[in-house]
Parts: sequence; C-alpha cells; structure tokens
Amino acid sequence: AANASTGSQGAANGGSPSTYFEQQRAILVGEISQSLEHTLQNLNKLNLSLESVIQVGNELGSVEALWSQFENFMGKEEQREDQADETAVKEEEE
Repeated sequence: AANASTGSQGAANGGSPSTYFEQQRAILVGEISQSLEHTLQNLNKLNLSLESVIQVGNELGSVEALWSQFENFMGKEEQREDQADETAVKEEEE
C-alpha cells in the first residue's frame, strides 16, 4: 500500500509514473499531443495554400471579365452576320 501511494504521489507531483498503466498513458498522451501538433501545423499550411489560391483567383477576375466582354462582343457580331445572311437569302428567294 505504501508503494502505491508513493507512485501516485510521484505521478501527481510531476515525477515519473510508477504503474504500467500510468507509463503507457503518459506515452500515449505524448504521442497524441505530437499528432495534434503535427495536424495543426498541416492545417496552417493548408490554410496558407488556400489563401494563395484565392488570391490568384481574385487576380484573374479582371482577365475573366475582359474575356467575357470579348465573348459577348463576338457573339453579337455572329448574330448580326447570321441575320444579314438570312436577310440576303430571303431577298434572293423573292
């Protein structure tokens, strides 16, 4: 009984755990702590990467708008040409 109380006091006072369970628990808690730290570091890296991707996307917004204007303009030109062709065909038929 004296050994058990001494071991508990040693663990509670920051000393090395004396029982097998306490030793294994300390090892697992250390491994979990390291894994969580590693996960947190990877999440921070992922966050930075996502911010970079979003920034690049925002920079390309003006280019996309310019291409959209060009596409709309060319689409209107094609419609005008198609209408002109249809008008010419109708005039030929009459």
